[in-house]
Amino acid sequence: QVQLVESGGGSVQAGGSLTLSCIVSGRTFNTYALAWFRQAPGKEREFVAAFNRGGYSTGYADSVKDRFTVSREDAKRTVYLQMNRLKPEDTALYYCAASRTVVSGIPRAASDHDYWGQGTQVTVSS
Repeated sequence: QVQLVESGGGSVQAGGSLTLSCIVSGRTFNTYALAWFRQAPGKEREFVAAFNRGGYSTGYADSVKDRFTVSREDAKRTVYLQMNRLKPEDTALYYCAASRTVVSGIPRAASDHDYWGQGTQVTVSS
């Protein structure tokens, strides 16, 4: 069983920064593709950023490219999402997710992921 626990959410003004963390417990860290998703009220859950399985490649949604950076510390079994130049439209509940079924490439669909954290709220005010 895999457990993911997010932290680091909060409230910031537009233009500010936040760093989210996701601690992954369970099987070997690099046997999963690890992703960040977000869901705003009344909207579908959307892909934000991810590492592929093995952690040597990353992918980003167009809406966050050049503002958000995903990184990891394997020794700490932790994945991070550094969010810069935040906008009000970034306001959402942010989830960490793990995929054990997608073995190549970046899994961008929520349905590709087998395990989810509980989410951490990010609120950006204008």
